[in-house]
Amino acid sequence: MAHFQDDSVVLEPDRAADACVIWLHGLGADGNDFVPVVPMLGLPAGHGVRFLFPHAPVRPVTLNMGMAMRAWYDIKSLTAEGREDAEGIAASTRRVDELIAQQREAGIEPGRIVIAGFSQGGAVALHTALRYPMRLAGLLALSTYLPLRDRLTSEAHAANRDLPILMMHGSFDPVVSPEFGAASRDFLTEAGYAVDWRTYPMEHQVCPEQIAAIGAWLTERLPQTV
Repeated sequence: MAHFQDDSVVLEPDRAADACVIWLHGLGADGNDFVPVVPMLGLPAGHGVRFLFPHAPVRPVTLNMGMAMRAWYDIKSLTAEGREDAEGIAASTRRVDELIAQQREAGIEPGRIVIAGFSQGGAVALHTALRYPMRLAGLLALSTYLPLRDRLTSEAHAANRDLPILMMHGSFDPVVSPEFGAASRDFLTEAGYAVDWRTYPMEHQVCPEQIAAIGAWLTERLPQTV
C-alpha cells in the first residue's frame, strides 16, 4: 500500500517491514517516478521490504534556464565541473541521513537499508552511502556518476569500504554518457571498492531485463528474515 510521509511516497510490504530501500528520483521527476517499478522487481512473496521514495525540493536549475523544478542540487552545465554543486549535494546528503535515522527509529538497522538512485538521485546515493558511518546493505546507482570524487578519499567512511555497489547504465544514454558513468566506476574500483557494473542497450531510462536484475540483487542484499 502506498502512502505519503514527510514529503515522500512510501510503499509498505504486506507484513511488518524489516528492511528498507530509499530510492531517489532524477532531475525534474518526483518520488512517484519509480513506484511502478516495485511490482516488477519480482521480490519473494511475503517480503518485508519498505520502499521509500522521497521528493527532492523544488529549486531553480541553472542548466534549465533557471526554471524551478524538483532537483537534489543545481546543475550549471553538463560538464563535470558544472555538475559539482557541493552545497546542494551536502544538503541532499543530510536529507538521506535523516531518512536513514527515521528508519532506524522505526526498528530497521542500517545493515537492512539499501540506498538507491537514478541519474541525479544516483549521484546523491553514491555520495551519501560511501560516507555513511555505519554499514549499509547495498548501494544501487542507475544511469549516474560519482560527484565530488576528489573528496572521496578524505571523506569516505571505513564502515562502507566493502559495500556491495551495483551500477547500471544505458549504452546509448544521451544525458549521462556511459563513458562518464564508466569513469566513475573506474575511479571507485581504483579506490578499492567492488563495483558490479552492467550496461543495457537503452537510453536514459530503465528496461525490463534491468529491473529483473535489480530485483534479484535486492533479494540477495535484503534476504527474508522469517
